[in-house]
Amino acid sequence: MWPRMWELLWLVVVLLSSAVPSSCTDEYSRKDFPPGFVFGAATSAYQVEGAANMDGRSESIWDIYTHEGNLHGATGDVALDEYHKYKEDVQLMVETGLEAYKFSISWSRLIPKGRGRVNPKGLEYYNNLINELVKNGIQPHVTIYHDDHPQILEDEYGGWVNRKMLRDFTAYANVCFREFGDRVRHWVTINEPNIFAIGGYDGGMFPPRRCSPPFGFNCTRGNSTSEPYLAAHHMLLAHASASRLYRTKYQRNQQGQVGLTLYAFWFAPATNSIEDITATERAKDFFLGWFAKPLVFGDYPDVMKKRVGSRLPTFTARESKLVKGSLDFLGLIHYTAFYIKDLSNGPQFAIREFFLDTQITFSLENISYTGYQYPLLPWAMRGLLEYFKQDYGNPPIYIHENGQVTPRNLTMEDSARIEYLQTYIGAVLDTVRNGSNTIGYFVWSLMDVLEVLDGYGSSYGLYYVDLDDPELKRQPKLSQHWYSEFLKGKRVGLDGVLELEKNTSGRPHALSFQFYQSQ
Repeated sequence: MWPRMWELLWLVVVLLSSAVPSSCTDEYSRKDFPPGFVFGAATSAYQVEGAANMDGRSESIWDIYTHEGNLHGATGDVALDEYHKYKEDVQLMVETGLEAYKFSISWSRLIPKGRGRVNPKGLEYYNNLINELVKNGIQPHVTIYHDDHPQILEDEYGGWVNRKMLRDFTAYANVCFREFGDRVRHWVTINEPNIFAIGGYDGGMFPPRRCSPPFGFNCTRGNSTSEPYLAAHHMLLAHASASRLYRTKYQRNQQGQVGLTLYAFWFAPATNSIEDITATERAKDFFLGWFAKPLVFGDYPDVMKKRVGSRLPTFTARESKLVKGSLDFLGLIHYTAFYIKDLSNGPQFAIREFFLDTQITFSLENISYTGYQYPLLPWAMRGLLEYFKQDYGNPPIYIHENGQVTPRNLTMEDSARIEYLQTYIGAVLDTVRNGSNTIGYFVWSLMDVLEVLDGYGSSYGLYYVDLDDPELKRQPKLSQHWYSEFLKGKRVGLDGVLELEKNTSGRPHALSFQFYQSQ
């Protein structure tokens, strides 16, 4: 998961007007959601596992990136040591009442050379984790690739800019399906490929740090004008290849589902002008339609083909057929919204197609900069889900990440996180009641993990992790208590006061939220 407030500030041209949070369902319970709707929490391998140099794991592109000092000295060498503490962490999930856990498999741990021999220690670890989850009644939702392929593939042929990656990724996915599919029913092939293509191959601010002047950030290789589109194209084809493999070889017996997860800002016009509304639709196509339209309709958005021209790869008829409909579900990662203003007749601040004639803004007035907190914009969640309902045929959707950022410190009284979760889960309920086929929601994150811009400087977790403690002690925050009470069926609302007793650690609790006993 990326530090969600400032991760794309390099893309923002001007910061603009404020937004007023709109209301959503004020009081609800877990029982208001339809049967089969699942609630969970999420992490990813590099951000929690640690044991980076143990038991045969090889370096991934993230190891190289962090060891070059790009996260202020923070690395995933130890992280939260879930590699050794997975049983303890599963018990935290049980304590919270989680119904599902979304985690990723480290390609470097399972197949250290990127292809060929499976690492028995890596295989053992993931089997143990999955077994522990299943034993405790928690659904494993597994991401095959969370932007962290083995560095050896990057060195050998350039990773995602080379078509060879399709073959190696499909073989890797085959190992995952074969070894874990008897217990895993929910597979994400690739996590947020749209952000990965932009951050890794355009701006070069994230691994594998491929970019070119004047667009990138001190990269030594790459081409920002073409490689983001090429990498994205190969990721789409790799997803489709893995999906086809699963459907033809495994799905009948394993009865699972395969999807892909997109990072999803919501975009709203800065004004009601036709120009701004048109620019907003253009932004949706470049950011969301870039992947969603090939997956649902078999080809890239027309506006992308027109503006990018020959630099945008094309699908053959066979590839289009392979990609189209290759989703059993769509995952979305959502935190906040941007405002869009057309600049066709004004100064051309934008530097590439996505921003050509477009100004992207958000409000600092609604952000507590000290806390790096997202504004409460439930209308953005509703708008996003309604968009996929109306424009993409209402596919099954999991909200795979959603949560509030705060500074990482010792306080457990994260009332801002509770307010955010209560507001956004309420917005999801609104859209479900309005016919959205949203079928699950995952909090980012279970614990305070290594964040992928500021290391351990910010926090999204339901549990605080004491990095100064040799045992990396996990401690529940107020948000964990709130989420747990919600998952156990109590009604939640923003009115009233719930006085929480001091726990055994002696930390005080006092919170202006109320739980209502469900009828």
